[in-house]
Amino acid sequence: MQELYFCKTALKNLSIDSYASFRHLTLKDLAQIIEILNLCAEKMNEQDAFTEPLCELIKLCGLLSKKIKNFVNYSFFLFLTGYLMRVPSSQVRIQICKCVVSFYNMELPRKLLSGYQPTSANYKIQMAELGGLAETLVLSLALVEDQLTEKLWVLKALQHLSSSGVNCRLMMKARAASRLCLYLNDIDPSGQLVFRSSEILWNLLENTSKEEVVNQLSSLECVYALKEVFVDLLMHGFRHYDRQLRNDLLVIAMLLAQNPAAPMIESGFTKLLIVLATFTEVKIPNPLVKGLKLTYSYEDFELKKLLFNVIGFLSKDPRAVQLLSENDVMPALLYYVKPNQKPGFHDWSAAQYEELQLHAIAILASVAPLLVDKYLSCQANTLLLVFLEWCIGQDPFFGQGNSFHGRGGRGNKLAQMRYSLRVLRSVVSLHDDAVNLNLCDQGAISQLLDILKYAANKSKEKEDAILLEIQANILFLLSVLCENDLHRKELFSYEGVDILVPFIQMDPKKLYSGLGHNCLLFCALDCLSCVVGCYIAEDYFLEKQGIFLLLDLLALKQKNLYSIILGILVEFCDNPKTTSHISTWRGEKDQTAANLLIQLWRQEELELGVKHDRYGRIVDMKRPIASSLQKQQEVVPMPASCPSFAIMEISENIRAKIYSLLCKLGFENLPGLSAKDFVTLAIIEHYIDFKVGEVWRELCAELKEEFRPVTPDEEALKFISKVSEDTGRMVATLQTEVLESQHHKEIQEEEKTYTKIQAIHKQREIVNKSWENFLTRTSNYEALKKAKRLQEKSVEASRSKLKTQNGAVHSTDIKGLSTTIGSGRLVTVQSTPPQLVGGPLAVTDPSVCEGALKKIKRVKMLDSVKKDSVPVEQCSEQCF
Repeated sequence: MQELYFCKTALKNLSIDSYASFRHLTLKDLAQIIEILNLCAEKMNEQDAFTEPLCELIKLCGLLSKKIKNFVNYSFFLFLTGYLMRVPSSQVRIQICKCVVSFYNMELPRKLLSGYQPTSANYKIQMAELGGLAETLVLSLALVEDQLTEKLWVLKALQHLSSSGVNCRLMMKARAASRLCLYLNDIDPSGQLVFRSSEILWNLLENTSKEEVVNQLSSLECVYALKEVFVDLLMHGFRHYDRQLRNDLLVIAMLLAQNPAAPMIESGFTKLLIVLATFTEVKIPNPLVKGLKLTYSYEDFELKKLLFNVIGFLSKDPRAVQLLSENDVMPALLYYVKPNQKPGFHDWSAAQYEELQLHAIAILASVAPLLVDKYLSCQANTLLLVFLEWCIGQDPFFGQGNSFHGRGGRGNKLAQMRYSLRVLRSVVSLHDDAVNLNLCDQGAISQLLDILKYAANKSKEKEDAILLEIQANILFLLSVLCENDLHRKELFSYEGVDILVPFIQMDPKKLYSGLGHNCLLFCALDCLSCVVGCYIAEDYFLEKQGIFLLLDLLALKQKNLYSIILGILVEFCDNPKTTSHISTWRGEKDQTAANLLIQLWRQEELELGVKHDRYGRIVDMKRPIASSLQKQQEVVPMPASCPSFAIMEISENIRAKIYSLLCKLGFENLPGLSAKDFVTLAIIEHYIDFKVGEVWRELCAELKEEFRPVTPDEEALKFISKVSEDTGRMVATLQTEVLESQHHKEIQEEEKTYTKIQAIHKQREIVNKSWENFLTRTSNYEALKKAKRLQEKSVEASRSKLKTQNGAVHSTDIKGLSTTIGSGRLVTVQSTPPQLVGGPLAVTDPSVCEGALKKIKRVKMLDSVKKDSVPVEQCSEQCF
């Protein structure tokens, strides 16, 4: 009784009936409150009279939370308050939960508002986190399992606490997810139990690790509880609220379906979800959904989409494949592979049906590869081809394009085409002969070419990622269908090549657009398998300059294209016409194909870390083409069935393909190569010899690791190693000879250049000397006379010594003309007539003057004497 009196007295002193006294509460009061709480909690088991003061104190805690700002003290106080949940009193527990709920309520009594600044919400949440109140309340659920009212109040408090990430992690430590799931099936007429539990579970999923929450829910008991409450809401829920809650639980079930450890199949939940997803399409009675009828409300529409998602997740679980096959999933999904029809009055709207249709076809792409037999038995190929025909037809259909799967499909049928082609790609990529034969027998190749042409024309108007994806998928389908069948390649040949060539001519700048041009180009190159091996298609491709286009693409030096282009060129070289096309090709600056291939070889070896000297010659005679990684690789004995590192390295770089291509072209008489190219060419020519030497070296190393070979075998291995080294030395010698020959040639060319320069300088000297002589003659009369005498002597010396009998002797000089310029057969003089001005020419023979005057009016120039004629235009004063 003394303790009860003490509690009531203390409570009276701390009474908050008067709101004025609340403003005067201090931290000193906290110690008294904690002491009273402990005392009342201890005495509760003995006397019920302590219940009332304990509840009053807890109520006081709710008001103190709006004033106390000492972080450590109050967090300890909250922990103590949560710890009082052990007290076996319903009234106390409910009051504690009310205190926690009011803790998150920012509204204060009006009498407290004046002159008071409440504690911030974030500060109070941090105090609750530090006090560990959330974990304590989760553990207290075990104490209120049979008391519905107390349980609902605890869940309400946890619902507020779960808004914090720290509190959620504390709750997960107490396994809150599994505890809450197990209570879902408890009887609750109000429906609050399921609502609050699902809300807390959602907060846990959002604020903590989804994997951890799913793992806690993956017990058989939790899955059963989730299934039962879901079925109850599905069959008996009729309110908008019930349908929303049903969908929320279905999302949680969908997360569980992604966890292989969850016993979804064992509990029968998986089969139930599959049946729910398909029963409206297949119209087959099933006892699991007897009496169930979905409406066309928005919640049921969301339910339908969620069920399709569940099927998509189940398709990734091999254990669920049998259930998918048995419960008519394939026919249900194929139900939507048909042209869109105008919706009826009691039906989905056009936008909703389109969204379901695209969603179903998208899920079909995941399910079809798992159920190939069902796929064929349902004639899925026929349905898809007919549907694709409708997609490119003139039917006046305008897609809504509102959903995720309908992106880019507004006002057209591109979304339907896109996902239908994804389904075909998923089944064709299996390389199942039955599926591919069934497609080709229905004319799929010609139809796919028509669709490709349609998409290419659309892409010219406006390029987007969806059109590029459609074209890439069609090219992939054609490459797989025609890869190993000559008849199909012939069907592809002419029309296919005409469509394919523009893709290879793609502008290189588009490869970096981010829309998918790079993927489209790869698919186009891969589709050349439809051409290789069919001489009709190969010849037509050559006529379209396809080899030139491939080499142009290779010259761009896009590293990710090297391997596929070189492989295509090697395969095309089986056609004898191909090598002439490769040899004829010229790139920028008149680059030849051989020069381009050798450049690619050097670039590849530089990246591999193959060692050469500065001239490109071999340095390591034992391992001349080994990469740096290959040299670092330790010898590990391996079974004979496992390829060694030297063998695997062949497929990891492009050197083997360059070697094969140059073998087709030949190593002799390659145009456009420099000395450096010939040095590299010597290595390429002996690539196979060096590679064989590497394999033998690995073999020797593995043998030494395992055992010592017998003497004859050891000698044979040494001889083989010596042959490989000798090949390296021989190639190094050949490279040196090439470099020396080039050096000698350069010296000769240098000498020729110097000789030419000397001849030019000498000619300039002669010209300068001739000009100086001319100036001397024109400025010095004595020099002119001397030159005239020398000229006459030269003329006389050049005459024949034999005198012609009875022959007339003609003079070669014009009397009175003092010039030293050699005259030709025809001299044209344009001058003033001598009869008018007189001068030395006036005494000239009249016949000669008459002839000269006639030449003034007209001069006949003959082609045969042009080089020998010297036209002279000068006045009489210029004659010397």
